[in-house]
Formats: sequence, C-alpha cells, structure tokens
Amino acid sequence: MKYVVILGDGMADYPSNDKAASTPLSKAKKPNIDNLAKFSELGLAKTIPDNMPAGSDTANLSVLGYNPEKYYSGRSPLEAISIGIDFTPDDLTLRCNLVTLSDDKRFTDKVMLDYSAGEITTAESKELIAFLQEFWNSPELALYSGISYRHCLVLKNGKLGTHYTPPHDILDKRIGEYLPTGYNAELLTSLMERSSILLKNHPINLSRISMGLNPANAVWFWGEGKKPTLPTFRKKYGLNAAMISAVDLLKGIGIVSEMEVINVEGATGNLDSNFAGKATAAIEALKNGKDFVYIHMEAPDECGHHGAFDDKVKAIELIDKQVVGPIVTAFKKEDISIMILPDHPTPVSLRTHVKDPVPYLIYRSNAPVNSGVKTYNEHTCTASGNYIAEGWTLMSKFIKNK
Repeated sequence: MKYVVILGDGMADYPSNDKAASTPLSKAKKPNIDNLAKFSELGLAKTIPDNMPAGSDTANLSVLGYNPEKYYSGRSPLEAISIGIDFTPDDLTLRCNLVTLSDDKRFTDKVMLDYSAGEITTAESKELIAFLQEFWNSPELALYSGISYRHCLVLKNGKLGTHYTPPHDILDKRIGEYLPTGYNAELLTSLMERSSILLKNHPINLSRISMGLNPANAVWFWGEGKKPTLPTFRKKYGLNAAMISAVDLLKGIGIVSEMEVINVEGATGNLDSNFAGKATAAIEALKNGKDFVYIHMEAPDECGHHGAFDDKVKAIELIDKQVVGPIVTAFKKEDISIMILPDHPTPVSLRTHVKDPVPYLIYRSNAPVNSGVKTYNEHTCTASGNYIAEGWTLMSKFIKNK
C-alpha cells in the first residue's frame, strides 16, 4: 500500500454572503476530488488544540501525527533547520518577515499594509537581508536569508518569554499595540524600527515602488522557539516517507522527522507554483521506493490571507487538476490510500488562521466506501458525523486504519 497526503494549506473557509453563502471548496470545480469523495470516509478533525496558536506549524505537526502539545517548540526553529542554519539548543530563533509598512512618521503609527512585501522575490530579499546583516550581525545575533519574505534571526543563548503578533494577523492595523512585549521586546522593537529607516531608500525598494510594487521597507519578528526534536516518521509508522513543499516550515518538519525532503523546481507556495511538478515528484518517489508522500501546497492559504475568494477557488482547482488527477491516474491499478485536507482554515473574510476543525477525506483503493455524497467540502464533511477531537491521531487512522 502507498500513502499520499495532499494538503491544501488554509483551504477550508467560512460561507461567504457575497458568494451565495458558498466556500471556495464548494465553489471550486474539482471533479477528481469529488469523485474520490463518493468512495471515501469524510469527516472533521481538530488539528489545533484550543490552548495553542492557530498556525501552520502546530497544524501540520498535528496532521503528520505529532501531538503539538508535546512536540511544538516554536515555528522559526523548523524554518531555521530548513534554511541550514547551525544553531544550538540554547539559541533562540525568530521568524523575520520582510513587510510593507505605511509612511507614517512615528514608527508606532505605521500600518501593516502587506505581511509579504508584495511576495518579494528571493533574489531581491537576499540582497536586502545582506544589507541589514552589515548593521546587525554580531556575536550576540545573526540574521539569515530564507525564501521570498521569510527569513530568520538567531539570538545566541537567547531566552524565551516574548509575546509576538504574526504580521498576517494585523493587516491594515496600526502596529503600535502589536509590537513585541516581554523579555526581548526592547531589543526586537529597536531592530524593527531601525530596519524601517535603513530599508526606506534602498535601491531595491525604490525600484519596486517605481514599478508599482510594495516595498520591503521593514522587518517584523515573530514565532520564537528553541531547537526541536521529533521521533522519526519511520519509527512512528514504519514507512519510508518524503516531504514535498515550497515552504521552509514544512521542509524543516521533514528534516527533523527524517523524511526525505524533495525540492521541486518552480514550487513557490503561490498560485504560480509548479503544482504539476509536485505531483510528478510524488509519483516518482512512490514508484521508486517511498511508501508515503506528504504534498503540501501553500497557495490557498496565501489567497486567504489576501482576502482573494476567486483566487482561492482557482488554487483548489489547480490542486485538483494538476495534483490529485495525475496521482489517481498513476496508481489506478495499484493499492493506494489518499488523504486530502487542509491544515487549518484561512477564511477570506478574516484573512488569518482560525482553529476550527478541518474537513478531511480518506480514500482507499482496496476498500472503497459508499459515502452517500457527491462532493467534498466543509458541509458534507460536517454532515458525515465523523469527528476527530485530537487531530494528531488522524495519521494513525489513515495509515493503520484504526
């Protein structure tokens, strides 16, 4: 038996009044997923515990079968591991977003206009981070370049105890009341304010402005954590596994759990991502010895953060056509189990993550079930009556069929 998880990050949503009370999942034309739904178990799973933050870090750990209440040690350490940063268990890591703030004179009056600086390119961001490194890097702290707007700060022998607000949670809000508080607040706030001065007239930002693009005119810190440890996926489930994602967070989880991380050229985490390439990579991995592949696609989540309903529909349709369809076709004559779900909802009306249970679909080619439904969405999964209160147990259900 081969196992595939097809995860559309943030794919679930709330009914939208201006779209005839539909969600992107119910609106999308997804014949491949809907055909599986006819012969699958549908249900809801609560991937994020009530006492934990609503993030892709906790949620994906949960989907992969790791209890986040036991194993979660912060988002940024997982990203740092993916980037290849060498840090010790005593070091503190933080996510560093390149963001777009308004031009208000006082730093605290500035408004968070864009948490991703217009999805800045990796080449541009690398140059901006290198520029900041000249001013910041020291024996006590170091800034590292990642992908697009996602970067990392390491505080040597740093202490936990600072409260942060993710930038995607404060779009169009003044930042003053959302600045860090607690142990490292003064240092981090000063760095953020200093970045807004240093980056304002950088040639890359002046060029972006001239082209009508959002400048990366500040950094924003969040997601602190310490170096994590996880039992290997093979040890937990006895399967030779691979991770396919464009996002450092998921790659980091894959590395720590000793899954093979497969990089796909052109995979961006956005609507322009190489969806077909991810499917091809998954098929090749399964045909060449892998037992399990986790395919993570960020695009629905990004569309949710931008409040783009129609784009989120398009992202789901691309996943259906370019990922689900080819995988089903490739294993038409072989035993395969497929699980399709989001990690968490990212409602376009809220533009941020929520902790609501997510709709899941489990299909087994050797044991199809008559679900009595014709489509996969939030409503049909809720109506099934199946509910997994501890989402981290869903993976055992999927693999061990318990």
